[in-house]
Amino acid sequence: MNAVTPRPYQSYVYAYPHKTAYRPLPEPGPALSDLWRGERKDALSLYLHIPFCEVRCGFCNLFTRIGAPDGLTGRYLDALDRQATAVRDALGDGGGPVRFASAAFGGGTPTFLSADELTRLCDIAEKRMGVELRAVPLSVEASPATATADRLAVLAERGATRLSLGVQSFVDAEARTAVRPQRRADVEAALGRIRDARIPVLNIDLIYGIDGQTPDSWRTSLDAALAWRPEELYLYPLYVRPLTGLARRTAHTDGAWDRQRLGLYRQGRDHLLAHGYEQVSMRMFRRTDAPSQGPDDHSCQTDGMIGLGCGARSYTSTLHYSFDYAVDMGEIRAIIDDYTATEDFTRAVHGRHMEGDEARRRHLLQSLLQAQGMPVADYRARFDAGPHDDFPDELAAFAAEGWLDGDGAGELLRLTPEGLAHSDALGPMLFSPAVRAAMAAYEAK
Repeated sequence: MNAVTPRPYQSYVYAYPHKTAYRPLPEPGPALSDLWRGERKDALSLYLHIPFCEVRCGFCNLFTRIGAPDGLTGRYLDALDRQATAVRDALGDGGGPVRFASAAFGGGTPTFLSADELTRLCDIAEKRMGVELRAVPLSVEASPATATADRLAVLAERGATRLSLGVQSFVDAEARTAVRPQRRADVEAALGRIRDARIPVLNIDLIYGIDGQTPDSWRTSLDAALAWRPEELYLYPLYVRPLTGLARRTAHTDGAWDRQRLGLYRQGRDHLLAHGYEQVSMRMFRRTDAPSQGPDDHSCQTDGMIGLGCGARSYTSTLHYSFDYAVDMGEIRAIIDDYTATEDFTRAVHGRHMEGDEARRRHLLQSLLQAQGMPVADYRARFDAGPHDDFPDELAAFAAEGWLDGDGAGELLRLTPEGLAHSDALGPMLFSPAVRAAMAAYEAK
């Protein structure tokens, strides 16, 4: 097993399957009303995607474009409004209660929008989709440059419970190396504005593995973040991925870089655990005395998701669907332009069926990568079999690596601390051959 164990640092694994495994659905595409008829719709999650940023970081391969020509954000919100109307009509077509348990604005950078445009975004969620934003957890992503007082005031007033700030590094030289031009003074000012806005949960994103980063400079960023007592911290490894700015400048492929990142990860993990944080997943750490977010009964393994916007995906129990995906900037612009020109949003056009074996893989992967682990009884109740029945070879391999707590044969299937550290190696080992082939074909285009 040791000879074939995947390297731990290739790409993030936090959802299954990746959108590079999606394909165009047979025309004209299934009607949304048919897809959602018969689905449980009483604990849905809503995600609104804004595909704009003021700059594109060197490590970023998200679906986003730099800037927006005059009028583009308005046309995009017009299309989002049309899509929301069509989706809400489809949800109500099959009867049964429609209720949202959580909402999120992501991107890109949602706060790229002006304060007035953010108000309109909230109106689309509430007036078109029927979400009571002040009654459910609402998470919003932001950058230091766009976390302005007027934008934050809108989000606070409309019920935002969590603001996630992409800082990455408090060391100016490291930020420049990661092609993220920002000054620590500006980051600190943005954090002050966020705290002044009194949004209950502040999350700070940090990255380890930047060229030139040392244990001392990593400690500098960790301590600078801790000074703000954020309720959450995410620690992300730096990946150099195809078509990103860093991929054109560097090529770290050796094991020494992996060992460096593992060392920085362990340093960051231990530092946060020693300062009153609990580990939720490989990346996520939550302050143990953080205020409650209130009831959150959405389960990503079993409940549906509604994604609005050209970079968002939606989940039914049998189909994951979205619009086309790209990393290349020219292709992204074309997809956004097509989206803003779309009038008919009543059908799914791009996606992947998720039944049988694929549903089992997704449930196991997304449950196992959480620090709390997965009750075997939950899996058995859903699939009429145990995970060891369905994935004996994979789980045996994880146990042989020391990645499973105990022998993995108990009623709670849980990763060891070392297993969590290798989440991004462990995850792909649960991908199906079909998904692997689809992802490889996309990357070879």
